[in-house]
Amino acid sequence: MYEKRLRDSLPRVEERIEKARERAGNGNQVRIVAVTKGHPIAAVRAAVAAGLRDCGENRVAELDDKVGELGRDAATWHLIGHLQRNKVRQAVPLFDVIHSIDSLRLARELSSEAQRAGVTVQGLVQVNASGEETKSGIDIARDVGPGLEAIAAICELPGLHITGVMTMAPFDAEESVLRGTFARTRALFEQARSVKNFDAREVSMGMSNDFEIAIEEGSTMVRLGTILFGERVQ
Repeated sequence: MYEKRLRDSLPRVEERIEKARERAGNGNQVRIVAVTKGHPIAAVRAAVAAGLRDCGENRVAELDDKVGELGRDAATWHLIGHLQRNKVRQAVPLFDVIHSIDSLRLARELSSEAQRAGVTVQGLVQVNASGEETKSGIDIARDVGPGLEAIAAICELPGLHITGVMTMAPFDAEESVLRGTFARTRALFEQARSVKNFDAREVSMGMSNDFEIAIEEGSTMVRLGTILFGERVQ
């Protein structure tokens, strides 16, 4: 089921990504994170077989189950959902990249666990560029200053390797709102290049409903689930 779905969907998605890259004209490479959250193990297997090694999971428990069944090296595991501080110890051994470092408090918890475990946590600083109260992340809707301050503080913490920023746009917003959200996030990323220890590589923004606009505004990593796999099972 998932193999057939990807044979149909992936080439179309890749073509749309390439056209969006051409329109952007910035030379950015764009990586697909296949959002396998809510889908069974078969979806991860199909994604990897199709060449999509980056798989995104939302919940620590689901990530734990999939890593336990498939193995830690079966994919590059991305934790894309909110991480509660009391789940940090369980989560750190499971993922390769965390997209949702949404506060200094969480960053400090991750730093502490990284040092305890003798590992380096690779992550992105999550920002709220739309001003929605329901969105997590450092608020940069009116001013990127708080985002720059947060990135600088987080990058000072031992055991963390911060490689970029992440945002989520409003789901059903007008194009102008989407572009503004993504453009503010990209502007923050560019200004943060001068921050000590900030390894400016990734701008994670864009999902199934808005990834082309996100790419046009400078995304380097899109998180795609429904458009690849169909509606989630759970």
